[in-house]
Amino acid sequence: MFDGAPPLRSGPLRLAIISTYDEMCGIAGYTRALEQQLRLHADVTVFDLDQYLLRSSHAPVQRLADRHIKEIAGRLHEFDSVNIQLEYGTLGRTPWQIMRRLRRLVAAAPALSVTFHTILGHDLLDWQAIGRSLMRGRIFRAFEIVCAFRRNKGLAARTYGLLRKRQHSHPVNAIVHTKRDARLLHDVYAIRNVVHHPLSFVAAEQAERIRELATPDLFPVLNTLPKGAKLIGSFGFLSPYKSFETAVRALHYLPEDHHLLIFGGIHPQSIKREQALDPYIQALFNEGHIGQSIFDTIGENATINLDAASKELLARHPEDLHRRIHFMGVHNDENFMRAMALCDVVVLPYLEVGQSSSGPIAVALEMGCRVLASRTLAFMQFARYHPGQIDFFDIGNYAELADLIRAGSPAPNGARHLSYNTETNTALYLKANQPRVSRWSTARMEAVA
Repeated sequence: MFDGAPPLRSGPLRLAIISTYDEMCGIAGYTRALEQQLRLHADVTVFDLDQYLLRSSHAPVQRLADRHIKEIAGRLHEFDSVNIQLEYGTLGRTPWQIMRRLRRLVAAAPALSVTFHTILGHDLLDWQAIGRSLMRGRIFRAFEIVCAFRRNKGLAARTYGLLRKRQHSHPVNAIVHTKRDARLLHDVYAIRNVVHHPLSFVAAEQAERIRELATPDLFPVLNTLPKGAKLIGSFGFLSPYKSFETAVRALHYLPEDHHLLIFGGIHPQSIKREQALDPYIQALFNEGHIGQSIFDTIGENATINLDAASKELLARHPEDLHRRIHFMGVHNDENFMRAMALCDVVVLPYLEVGQSSSGPIAVALEMGCRVLASRTLAFMQFARYHPGQIDFFDIGNYAELADLIRAGSPAPNGARHLSYNTETNTALYLKANQPRVSRWSTARMEAVA
């Protein structure tokens, strides 16, 4: 274990942050927020991980990606400490690429902190999922589950081993988003210095300014809604694990004045060539009976009697929610915050997929919104830092969600006080990145003096 004391130095902390930055992804959004939090206290330089290079499958571009990492590593000696915002996939497509590049960055850092956005290696092999796949004849799917398990376990073992070795000679700190993950890294994987803090994006003063300036004019669709409409906001890239269909199902059981606003779009890495409509968007259409007729529900061979007044059923399903579901598109960080400020309630109906954090729930809470969240492990761990601030419903329980929305209380807005916030997050990062020198080096410097 590295055991040190503060070095003899002056001036602000010189901190390098290695992360995606100009991408439309959660890690990049957090890095942009973190940079603003730290700028008043440190000299911060962000090295943007070029995802075109690092995620390419072409050998010539992969060589350029390795050169990109080498150039970043070549500058790290200029800084007192280096923070890596680690989401494994941002460093490469294969475990070998990821580890080769991570080793180069770690070796070049004079002092190091690693923010883990995903904790790998602790899950057991899902034998039930393998069994279900085999019973359905999906042999390739069963093979994929085993390969993903071995890949994640191997990545975790090599990453934790790299940090364990490095901590004997240099300052190394791990930063995680839950106390559970902190205990796991410390107790199971023997990372000595581990600190934890929930994601934090928006200072209270900034949230107040955003709320004051947020008006429906920012989003033209809102001006087309009936006066007094109740706005339910869901946020995040459109992906099956977000389970926005749970909110759509709940909408069927809510009064006509309730409207669902879905802020987000298909993730850039999920866009496929010549795909006319993303399957998940189609799934949301199906839940809301958008673009359907009554025959899409009862089947084409069913016999029904229609009078002249009922002929509209041939063109439009009677439960078509297209007038109450609004796809609001992808926006920048501040517009997402403004959108949250305009919503009566923010609903996050995500599935459990093993994630350890979520940006939208942190932003919604800091913006003073009323937040309804599915009872995932990540959301429940997040709520430990903010007790009593989130209303939970069971995953997929749209009936419970509808009842919670109808029984809603006003959003607290500026009245909410969070014990864990941008100030405590800043303090944690400054402490985790204070460079130190060993006792042996300190004693030697004193002897020379």
